Amino acid sequence: MTYDAILVVSFGGPESNEEVIPFLETVLRGKNVPRERLLTVAEHYYHFEGKSPINQQARDLIAALQAELERSGPRLPIYWGNRNWHPFLAGTLQKMKDDGIRRAVGFVTSAYSSYSGCRQYREDIARAQSAVGPGAPEVDKIRVFFNHPLFIEATVERVGDALRALPSHARENAQIVYLAHSIPMSMANTSDYEKQLEEVRRLVSAELGHQNQAHAGEFHKNDALVYQSRSGAPGQPWLEPDILDHLRRVKAENLASAVVLAPIGFTSDHMEVLYDLDIEARQLCEELALPMTRVKTVGVHPKFIAMIGELILERMNPESERRAVGVLGPRVDVCVEGCCPAPQRPTPVVSGQ
Repeated sequence: MTYDAILVVSFGGPESNEEVIPFLETVLRGKNVPRERLLTVAEHYYHFEGKSPINQQARDLIAALQAELERSGPRLPIYWGNRNWHPFLAGTLQKMKDDGIRRAVGFVTSAYSSYSGCRQYREDIARAQSAVGPGAPEVDKIRVFFNHPLFIEATVERVGDALRALPSHARENAQIVYLAHSIPMSMANTSDYEKQLEEVRRLVSAELGHQNQAHAGEFHKNDALVYQSRSGAPGQPWLEPDILDHLRRVKAENLASAVVLAPIGFTSDHMEVLYDLDIEARQLCEELALPMTRVKTVGVHPKFIAMIGELILERMNPESERRAVGVLGPRVDVCVEGCCPAPQRPTPVVSGQ
């Protein structure tokens, strides 16, 4: 397949206090979300002077990817468009059309299958193409990459660094707490989101030798998969347990001497990671006297950037090896009809997934 550009697609975020409310209104447009919920989330951004780190991290990723492509190819221009804030996808696709771009490989900054993490991005691209009209570039999204060996290797290195950062006396019985954005059960039940997260948890813990162990005649579970950043109505079921509830249980039941919070559901340290983990979870751990470290997301880890380059080449050459580790195998390039449908009641995931 011949391509003449790369399109990086992300969630987007505000970069000043003045942009916070318009950004959140864009995220929640058409959704039945109380105004007070919007204002509560806005306070998270105001805590950081209205600046989400996600846009700068997209710029950093693009710079690292450009350097990787200069070294290893293909030497193609990189464009960037967001779902919810500037640069919006429609404007980016219009610029691509004006530049003569006809077909691009699309990289979405989400590693897993779900409506909000995969299909909705495809819908965003299609909507942007419709806005541009005839001559809009075609965009072929690369597959989800949760089990690509380079993603796993980069994650293992990040988690290992955080484990070693714990005080030595707390390290032996530390629990790795793997985290992902919670989603409605109506969305989780129609995708492989949980299954894929469990696979990453298993692969990373196995590589680190940090799986369930027998100790003093009892069986201790020293890793867990929990969820964060729930944003739905209180009566609507979402994936659980919540991170704060889990931390209280770890302390109450003496399950671990320390915790390592590993946000494997995110590829960059954006607002949910900064606020929900670095502020809320850390404050709770301090109250509980529970030592904690937080794992850096893969971000611009060289292996993660190399993985993107490899997946671009894979999309360009359908006969090339499709690498994956674990038991689930590589995902297909083009999802079947009906895969990861929208939840029955539209529920926004206010996140940078």
